[in-house]
Amino acid sequence: MKQIFLSLIRGYQRFISPLFPPSCRYYPTCSNYSLQAIQRFGIIKGTLMGSARILRCNPFVRGGYDPVPNHFSLKRNSQNRETEE
Repeated sequence: MKQIFLSLIRGYQRFISPLFPPSCRYYPTCSNYSLQAIQRFGIIKGTLMGSARILRCNPFVRGGYDPVPNHFSLKRNSQNRETEE
């Protein structure tokens, strides 16, 4: 099941994403973040983390560097907030 999700994300990255102009607010991109989260935390927690990241990505957020945290969390990596301010 995990490999199916990873393949779907990689398919999106390869075939769908190039059709649109780059508009990522975060680094790594939401699709890369989701891949890393699923690989690190498994299908359920990784999908939740990826979904939360996509919901955070909107015109009212600053964006910036937001890596997958070492521990499961649906919030933005707190280390980054301290360094940005």
